[in-house]
Amino acid sequence: MTVRVRDYMVLSVEHMDSDATVAQAIEALTHSRHHGLPVTDPQGRLIGFVSTKELLRNAATPTRKVRDIIRTGTYTATPDMEIDDVARIMFRFGLRDLPIIDETGKLCGIISNLDIVRSHFERASPAKADTLRKLLSERYRLPFTYRRGLVPIARLRPTQWKVYEDELEGRRYELERGFAEPVLVVQKGSEWILVDGHHRALAAREMGLQNLQAYVLSCEKPEEFAQIETGLERAAKEHHLESLDDIEIDRASHHPLIEITTQLIRRVESVEARGTSEAP
Repeated sequence: MTVRVRDYMVLSVEHMDSDATVAQAIEALTHSRHHGLPVTDPQGRLIGFVSTKELLRNAATPTRKVRDIIRTGTYTATPDMEIDDVARIMFRFGLRDLPIIDETGKLCGIISNLDIVRSHFERASPAKADTLRKLLSERYRLPFTYRRGLVPIARLRPTQWKVYEDELEGRRYELERGFAEPVLVVQKGSEWILVDGHHRALAAREMGLQNLQAYVLSCEKPEEFAQIETGLERAAKEHHLESLDDIEIDRASHHPLIEITTQLIRRVESVEARGTSEAP
């Protein structure tokens, strides 16, 4: 299946009117997650891109118009372009964000390097589902299939008894950015057993979502499967897990991945703190 820019671009785009001043642009970027913003004319047509470097160079003239400081024209893409082609453009020119324009030149979206990464994660998800399908088929000698669809968050039965607050926060950010990597669920009768994606499910629930994208695995012989207690169910029973409410949120320690990737930061902070305490 060909993946297009329209499948991953963000439709609600922060942008700057060409009549805005340098001071207004600096204020907007200060409260933004971005390092630059597309600039549009009064008709909504894209005319360029204002970067933090350009604003810094012109900070001494805060009343100057943005249209007078930017270099007109910028790299763009269209909604129908293939995501891999856009990824190459962004990599080649070192771009963080790429504005998307329609056939009239109007700004209609934006895609970031994070959205490109998101597309690759989501395309890898079916491999996880297929691996689980094979595992279940071999272990229980029954045929399983999987499909993608929405599952009700309130009815998910977890199999993981603890999650980490820092990873939960990261998943909230991903969902806010539109990163909807599907969770993995085994459907057994009326029960939805959550196999992978506990942080995602909790983050989605906290955001008020009712349903979540999932790869749902089901047995083609449901009557026979109903007679088997799976290892997933035993794990849930052992930790008294019936719903997402039963999961412990660890706020004191780090998720193992975060623990590894932040060790250098914490080591530097520790050295700096020790140096401060030892100072005369």
